[in-house]
Amino acid sequence: MAKLEILEFPDPRLRKVAEPVAEVTDDHRTLIEDMFETMYEAPGVGLAATQINVHERIVVIDVSEDQSEPLVLINPEVEVLDPEIHKYDEGCLSVPGFYEKVERPRKIRLKALDRNGEAYALEAEGLLAVCIQHEIDHLDGKLFVDYISPLKRNRIRSKLEKAHRQRA
Repeated sequence: MAKLEILEFPDPRLRKVAEPVAEVTDDHRTLIEDMFETMYEAPGVGLAATQINVHERIVVIDVSEDQSEPLVLINPEVEVLDPEIHKYDEGCLSVPGFYEKVERPRKIRLKALDRNGEAYALEAEGLLAVCIQHEIDHLDGKLFVDYISPLKRNRIRSKLEKAHRQRA
């Protein structure tokens, strides 16, 4: 397994829309294992392939406290089950160190393929629903900072650009 580099905002590659996976292969399964290792080490609760510069519709999630509930989403689709909107404090491995309130539907239904290419569906609410929606946004070239005011977004951009220059 290998720890992968996570792209950081405002990297333009984070805006690329991911392509559907035509067939789940052993290469995809290896990528998924590497994504889990990277996510757990970061540490985070979700990682989309877009964040590691792989533009295929693949997401890994684990919202458990002990990393015991790994969830793989290949070609995920979401249906809103409860239109009631809740505000959640969101952060992102691609926007390190920043957290902002984001409004999202409270309850959703997910349809996806697992690591073996088998279709499944589940209903989610709370943190899992937020995480699923957040990661699918990545596949569509969106970031949580797109939901906040331009002033806050530009402040975050400036601070991260400064940090990137200092590391270079």
